Amino acid sequence: MTLDEVIERRRSVRAYVNRPVEADKVRAVCEAARQAPSACNSQTWRFVIADDRALIERICREGMRTILPNRWLEQAPVIIVGCSVLDILANRVGSMVTGIEYYQIDLAIAMEHMVLKAVELGLGTCWIGWFRERKIKEILHIPRRVRVTALLAMGYPQEPLPEPRPRKEMKDIVFHNSWTSSLPF
Repeated sequence: MTLDEVIERRRSVRAYVNRPVEADKVRAVCEAARQAPSACNSQTWRFVIADDRALIERICREGMRTILPNRWLEQAPVIIVGCSVLDILANRVGSMVTGIEYYQIDLAIAMEHMVLKAVELGLGTCWIGWFRERKIKEILHIPRRVRVTALLAMGYPQEPLPEPRPRKEMKDIVFHNSWTSSLPF
């Protein structure tokens, strides 16, 4: 599969078959994240792989927000918890100077590497940002100084994949040399 094919095939998958994800595939997805760039090469991202059924059920029961609790998540064979260590210079000083939380950008890049690698391996994923961080940290024994920014459900998707959702036109999202100038192509 080409990169363009991987990108086009990526969907937010919320229905998984009852099949465990092989350890070598989980490792390959993690290796893709490890190769991601980060601010000042700080590599502040960390990942907790939850694949124990009872643990996943507990995450779903206690760690999700009560309004729109993502009940479908219980059927995912793997939940990857995306974390960031905040005691590294690039994230503390950099964000004070610029106001940009680089750890969030770095984690998002690493997790998107995971998403794309998962598609290449025949897996489906879905980003989750609607959870109770304090409870997830408690359940998974994540240290206080570490932020939990996103969860990623992963598994073999039920077919057919969801239909692609409409995308905005290029002219609506990309400008040329100025916000007021459209692309010449």
